[in-house]
Amino acid sequence: MKIALTGNPNSGKTTMFNALTGKLEHVGNWAGVTVEKKVAKLKGNLKENKSEEVMIVDLPGAYSMSPFTSEESITSDFVKQENPDVIINVVDASNLNRSLFFTTQLLELGVPVVVALNKTDMVKKSGLTIDIPRLKNLLNCQVVETSALKETGLKQLATTAIKYGKKNNGQVAPKIMDDNFEIVTKKDAEKADKLRFNFVNEITKKVEYRKIKSNKVTAGDELDRVVAHKWLGIPIFGLILWAVFYISQSWVGPWLAGYVEEGMGMLTDAVASALEGAGTNDFLTALIVEGIIGGVGAVLGFLPLIMVLFFLLSLLEDCGYMARVAIVMDRFFKKIGLSGKSIIPMVVGYGCAIPGVMATRTIKSEKQRRMTAMLTPFVPCGAKAPIIGLFVAVFFPNAAYMAPITYFVAIALIILVGMLAQKITKAEAEVNYFMIELPEYRLPSFKRAILSMFDRAKGFIIKAGTIILVCNAAVFILQSFDFGLNLLAEENVSSSMLAVMAKPIAFLFIPLGFGIWQFAAAAVTGFIAKENVVATLAVCFALFGDNAETLLETPGNDNVLILVGGLTAVSALSYMFFNLFTPPCFAAIGAMNSEMGSKKWLWAAIGMQFGVGYIIALLVNQIGSIIVYGELAEGFVASIIILIATVVLLTTLIKKNKDEGVTGINQSRQQKEIA
Repeated sequence: MKIALTGNPNSGKTTMFNALTGKLEHVGNWAGVTVEKKVAKLKGNLKENKSEEVMIVDLPGAYSMSPFTSEESITSDFVKQENPDVIINVVDASNLNRSLFFTTQLLELGVPVVVALNKTDMVKKSGLTIDIPRLKNLLNCQVVETSALKETGLKQLATTAIKYGKKNNGQVAPKIMDDNFEIVTKKDAEKADKLRFNFVNEITKKVEYRKIKSNKVTAGDELDRVVAHKWLGIPIFGLILWAVFYISQSWVGPWLAGYVEEGMGMLTDAVASALEGAGTNDFLTALIVEGIIGGVGAVLGFLPLIMVLFFLLSLLEDCGYMARVAIVMDRFFKKIGLSGKSIIPMVVGYGCAIPGVMATRTIKSEKQRRMTAMLTPFVPCGAKAPIIGLFVAVFFPNAAYMAPITYFVAIALIILVGMLAQKITKAEAEVNYFMIELPEYRLPSFKRAILSMFDRAKGFIIKAGTIILVCNAAVFILQSFDFGLNLLAEENVSSSMLAVMAKPIAFLFIPLGFGIWQFAAAAVTGFIAKENVVATLAVCFALFGDNAETLLETPGNDNVLILVGGLTAVSALSYMFFNLFTPPCFAAIGAMNSEMGSKKWLWAAIGMQFGVGYIIALLVNQIGSIIVYGELAEGFVASIIILIATVVLLTTLIKKNKDEGVTGINQSRQQKEIA
């Protein structure tokens, strides 16, 4: 049996999917969290017949069967073409009037519909009563009270859906329009919508009984006037973000990381002793201990920081705050040709750039969608957290503000680059409308936050044990042999295959302050997975276990920490920004390609991201060296030439766009005059 799970965004649909199947899909308070259908089996304890296979299909949130966005198209096409046995329509009981518009459309499809009247626990607390028997009669379908969050009513919902899916009793939809009414023109469609809204309003009036007036100003309304204020909202967001990263990157996270590092050190010693006792070849021992365990261990050492970060972000999202961030950012995004809805993919991108880019499909405007997909990877995702953690811990151990600063820099870059992209792509011509339903404030679920945290940790560990492990082994082997496959001594690694391949790339990084082949190799492996940057550095410099003490040197100047390989604090910041703001991993680039639907836009986006990462790193190194050390950095003249060339290129592109715009206006005027 196949059950389709449908509903408006923020109706609790994905939470219901998780409760029915035992899965842990991402839950959010806005449209775009589910951007493609997800399929899983119904939990056995919710079925009367344990051997029967019942599949639940979680469809993207939709307001209408007449799709306006691509995720609504997925829902509409599936329901109309895939012939589910029954539809469970998740309806927000606290917003019945809006939810039932979609319900009445589903009832007209001829597929059995069971309404899951969700969030009933919140409704009862608000003083709202719904007459369930009367609602069933008016809709002529089954209605089951549920709370996906509390996991109540699920057994009855599943049993009812299975029963009516099998019965398929020719459910008759309530009559809204005359049988002879046909939708041919746009005016017909508008009239049909008006009739449907009137019908739903009448139902709502007959079944809802409120003890509290809906126009009463609540505590949530008062709080919104502060946290979503056009001026206060920004510093409040900044303070909250600083607290999140202070706790995860400078307090609780590092404390927990100490235990992980201690455990990895014990594992390294045990494996090294076991291999030595077994008489294993020295190279194989080094490959396993330094190349594999050392590299993977360097990444896993940052796992606690990432887990704490996602735990806190999950709490923020669950309590309803992150939806307010979209409101706060709306006016800034309008200035760069986007809307507040563009902030949603970027917030999702904090976890991973891939779902963040995929969430852009909720944006109706093609140009806005492409620009958002282009800008979203600038948000430092979870894979970039080890990079931030390493360089902040090494070079700025007493500066708790450095980790959150990277995220504020990302936001500033998104706005600045968006302004440039607006001038180049003519996005300023777009008319921006932004509507979002603000969920009620509620106490976040610690259980769900913990489950989400461990789910993220699981994905991180799997990546460390697969992609990163293989990449580290390859890096170690390439660093150990030359092209004649001769095993090299440690002092001759500059002749290795890895060094020979990386040196031409390293030359390009001289103005950025890290023109060393090891750093170039680490940056390149970062495009496979951003965690590889830390892992490759660990392999190249053996920055793990007993060798970690050689991480820093202070040659003659106690105020200048230098990483093995010649990286100073300024060039380290440059290197960190380069890896944060250049193109994301290959998987995220694949997502960009899918959502943009244009190779021209894709390559323009990749080129722009490379350019931004390079220029930011260059400015940090060159200006930082003058301010901090009072001297010009290496490659200063080349930097000036690169900056001049960049300004000329941008000026040319903007002028070209302006000229095309003027030509288009003149052609339009000529056509009007001829007409």
